[in-house]
Amino acid sequence: MKKSLLALSLIAALPFAASAADGISYNYVEAGYIATDTDYSDADGFAVRGSGAIAPNFHVFGDYSNQKTDDFFVGPLRYRGVKIDQWRLGVGYNHEISPAADLVTRVAYERSEDEFNNSLNGYSVEVGVRGALAPNFEGYAMAGYEDGSDYDGDFYGRLGAQVKFNPMWGLSGDVKFVDGDTQWFIGPRITF
Repeated sequence: MKKSLLALSLIAALPFAASAADGISYNYVEAGYIATDTDYSDADGFAVRGSGAIAPNFHVFGDYSNQKTDDFFVGPLRYRGVKIDQWRLGVGYNHEISPAADLVTRVAYERSEDEFNNSLNGYSVEVGVRGALAPNFEGYAMAGYEDGSDYDGDFYGRLGAQVKFNPMWGLSGDVKFVDGDTQWFIGPRITF
C-alpha cells in the first residue's frame, strides 16, 4: 500500500518537475584568477568553484578563494598584506522559464578567515536568471543579500558569462558588486 501511494505521488508530481534549460549545465568545475577592489585595500589570488546537479531542479555548489591584500598604511605605519581564505557552500534551485533560460535561487553558508585565524561567518541568498544566449555563450545576472554575525548585511549584484569552446571546455568570468567593492573572477571551466 505504501509503495503504491509513493508511486502514485511520484507520477502526480511529474508534470511539475522541470530540468535545466537546454545548453545549461549545473555540473562543472572552474579555477582561475580572482581580484577584489575595496575602499581600504585591494587583493588578488586564485579561486576554485564547482557545482553538481543532485536532482533535475536542485544543485549543490561551492567556492574557495585564497587572496592576499596589498600592503597598506595606517597613518605613517606600513603593514604587509594579509592572506584571506573565503569559503562558500550552498544549495540552489533552478526552474526552466524558457527553453534557453532558468530562474535560479541559491542559499549558502559563507566563511572568511585570515592568516591570524580571525574569521567571519555568514550566509547569502540570491536569485536571478541564467541562460544560453547563443550555442557557445551563456550568461547570468543575480541579485543577492549577504549577512553575518560579525558584519552588517548588504545587497549585491553578480554578472557572469561563459564562452564555450566545445561542450566540455569554456572560459568563465564573473563580477560581483557590493557597497562600492568589486570582485572579479576569470578562468577555464570544465563542464561534465
